Amino acid sequence: MISCLGTLLVALLSTQAFSHSNPKQQQFSKAHLEELEEIWGFEWGFSGISTFAHLPHIKCLTQPQIEYDIAILGVPFDTAVSYRPGARFGPRAIRAGSARQTSFRGFNARAGVNPYREWAKIIDCGDVPVTPFDNALALHQMSEAYVELGKRSPTEKSRSSSVSYHKIPKVLTLGGDHSIALPALRALKRVYDQPITVVHFDAHLDTWHPAKYPNAWIDAEEGPFQSNFNHGSMFWMAATEGLIANSSSVHAGLRTRLADLGDYEDDTQQGWERISTDDIDDVGPSGIIYKIMKHVGTEKPVYLSIDIDVIDPGLAPGTGTPEPGGWSTRELIRILRGIEGLNVVGADIVEVSPAYDGNEVTALAAAQVAFEVLTSMVKRGMAAEGGGAGHVNAEKDEL
Repeated sequence: MISCLGTLLVALLSTQAFSHSNPKQQQFSKAHLEELEEIWGFEWGFSGISTFAHLPHIKCLTQPQIEYDIAILGVPFDTAVSYRPGARFGPRAIRAGSARQTSFRGFNARAGVNPYREWAKIIDCGDVPVTPFDNALALHQMSEAYVELGKRSPTEKSRSSSVSYHKIPKVLTLGGDHSIALPALRALKRVYDQPITVVHFDAHLDTWHPAKYPNAWIDAEEGPFQSNFNHGSMFWMAATEGLIANSSSVHAGLRTRLADLGDYEDDTQQGWERISTDDIDDVGPSGIIYKIMKHVGTEKPVYLSIDIDVIDPGLAPGTGTPEPGGWSTRELIRILRGIEGLNVVGADIVEVSPAYDGNEVTALAAAQVAFEVLTSMVKRGMAAEGGGAGHVNAEKDEL
């Protein structure tokens, strides 16, 4: 009996103590909250929820009141591939690959800036919930998602990448297969009210006429088909919709097999400049940089689209359409650093397919590429604020 009374007394005291410490009934001082943040707000690379570089996660598509300058957006779509699927898991893998990126150790020595602690508010906006069952619906969902984000406002500290454009938040997309570039370009065309220059790093052209994928079940004369939307024809579709600035867009890193030389003719008619993988042996990374900057310039709004298969599969095996003989990870990063003067208004990193990866090497490469792109976006904004255009002398070998 005594034991039961003691247990009851302890329970009552515990309840009373809890009621006195119930957070809902307390007013916390700013100093106390700052102390809690100082003690518990830190995360190691291996701890915390997996967002890109441990950035704050906000589901931006459902919270239009949230302001940001650069959004990391996952688009887990891969049902438009022609060979190996699996890139729907790319956003998750790239986020995991970015775990060692933190704001307190984010200083990029080559650029002299920590992109996570400068003017830009960078957040992880989560993923677009794309259906895997209907590509027509998926394309509509992705297009609407990009248009929705294109309506958002940047922060008061936002720095325009060029005085001729409004201050508009930028989106860095983690794919997903490469077809996601089409809905992104649709939204950018609406936001900037002009075709967008594309700088495209890839082993493949991705400007193939859909008829180059033969199908006896389809009469090519009947009109558009859902199968036209795929990761090898999305730039062809974008060109026919007038989304691409066809006098200034560039492919870099090409080494694909062709149906015939007519593929190059189609590509040329769409206005692309082609830089092959082998060109780096003749002119080096600085020569590739010079070619891109000379053709594109520093003022046109640019969509930077990076297929991870531009890297040799020996160094980045986790991709859907591997092509031997590609650039090294170091060469790609060196080139990306050299074109930091581009007026990048949006970007993607696509075709990371972790099921074919080994020891996360492809995801790690993609995460580092994302870090370099973010750094260039932030640095370009700083240059624009100072009155310059972020000009890069492409003829100068920075080495």
